[in-house]
Amino acid sequence: MLARKLEQEVKPQYNVKTVLYSGAIALQRGHIRTASLDARILLQHVLHITREQLLADDKVVLTDQQHDAYQVLIAQRLKHKPVSQLIGQREFFGRAFSVTEDTLDPRPDSETLIEAVLGKYKDRERALRILDLGTGTGCLLLTLLAEYPNASGVGVDISEAALAVAGANAQKLGLGQQVVFEQSRWCEKMSQMTTEKSDNDSLSKFDIVISNPPYIPTGDIAALEPEVRCHEPLLALDGGEDGMYCYRDIMQQLPSVLKDDGVAVIEIGFAQQHKVTAIAQKQGLCVSDVKYDLGGIARCLVISPDIKQQN
Repeated sequence: MLARKLEQEVKPQYNVKTVLYSGAIALQRGHIRTASLDARILLQHVLHITREQLLADDKVVLTDQQHDAYQVLIAQRLKHKPVSQLIGQREFFGRAFSVTEDTLDPRPDSETLIEAVLGKYKDRERALRILDLGTGTGCLLLTLLAEYPNASGVGVDISEAALAVAGANAQKLGLGQQVVFEQSRWCEKMSQMTTEKSDNDSLSKFDIVISNPPYIPTGDIAALEPEVRCHEPLLALDGGEDGMYCYRDIMQQLPSVLKDDGVAVIEIGFAQQHKVTAIAQKQGLCVSDVKYDLGGIARCLVISPDIKQQN
């Protein structure tokens, strides 16, 4: 009886302050650049509380199960597994999207594409038709459908696993009735993907085509951070030898799916503006605008059909 009592008295107490500090130190020693932030987010996830709740009382004691779960997450983060995959979600444009190793992690830079569309179509009640090429988590398409409640959309991806994640996100966000997901390589299956049956070809085309295609040159993949290189799908990263492989396919197919007065909003990588513009122009398309991210980097091109060339 006395031995059991002494064991209980010396049993460590895992309070929030101590656990958070030890987690941050472990990540710092493991050369994780965002150690303190990651330690906090992972602890919030384990405790199912907000940042404010975590900071309000740092003397709260974790159960053994919570402490063990936290240590498992810290160990996985030390292997450079992204925080988003550890907690199963990433925020994008104010909404939480489920993510897995089958999807590209939504990036803040990609919010530039959403801002570009919102700036072009200011009437939020407009019944737009939107096509998302390489939908991944669905973050681009589903964000636009949430911003335009009368819009409808088609999201395509070559990865069946990614489409499952996008479909789950659509249901979670209450957007399932506005969207259709199809497995396809860019626009190759458009005849099977149209959501409206009509003899009028213009009604089967889209007001908006949006895409964040793979654009990293194959030779640059090895230099990426391990969080990206080892844990995100190569299919969503590798843009071929010059990074332009997917742009060539997309630009060739755009005229067949984009309305005459529609726009395509396409993400680009660093210093790719002029190369992608040249590819678009070869297909009779016009780059009408360039949008820059918060870092001042040209992040997306706004592309429209070149009516003059068509006439």
